[in-house]
Amino acid sequence: MNLSSQVQTYLVELQETVANLSAEQIDQVIAVLLECAHSGHKVFICGNGGSASTATHFACDLSKNTIVAGAPPFKVIALNDNMALMTAWANDTDYNNVFAAQLEPLVEPGDVVIGISCSGNSGNVLNALNVARNHGAYTIGFTGDQGGQLKKMVDLCIQVSSPRIEQQEDVHLILEHCICAAIRDELIRQYAPISYKIPATPVPVS
Repeated sequence: MNLSSQVQTYLVELQETVANLSAEQIDQVIAVLLECAHSGHKVFICGNGGSASTATHFACDLSKNTIVAGAPPFKVIALNDNMALMTAWANDTDYNNVFAAQLEPLVEPGDVVIGISCSGNSGNVLNALNVARNHGAYTIGFTGDQGGQLKKMVDLCIQVSSPRIEQQEDVHLILEHCICAAIRDELIRQYAPISYKIPATPVPVS
């Protein structure tokens, strides 16, 4: 078994997958999120497994790494972060309800709800997006090469073309970093073009 060859293949495939992303779609996500912040609305993010980790990471970066003096802060909630509440809803109702039940009393028109699901068929993510749509929120999906049901029900969907779930998750994390960095740079341009210098390298979150 040639491990170095397998690693090289993986990296080449990942590069090709990233190259196939739509910059226009990413720009749309950035514009939607900037408008959400400027209007004082909230952002909700959710996912399962590796996508839950990405949702948490996204929420962390969007709320902290986009802070610029004078700019509106992001109000962000990762719905998979409250383990007690998730397991309470799963135990008392159904696992497919763990995000929707949290979202129901919180989401409002003008909010943004981001669902991350490589298959595009995660029931709890789809239910949350249904609640979001019913409340007039803007919906965004990060999904895999097939897109599943998710791609048909969101206002904006970014599909990752790789058939490998590992690469889909890799790219979802790249997307959130790209989006948050671009948002920070745009807020700096708008609110602190002189007093704030864009760091040459990102400050690690954890």
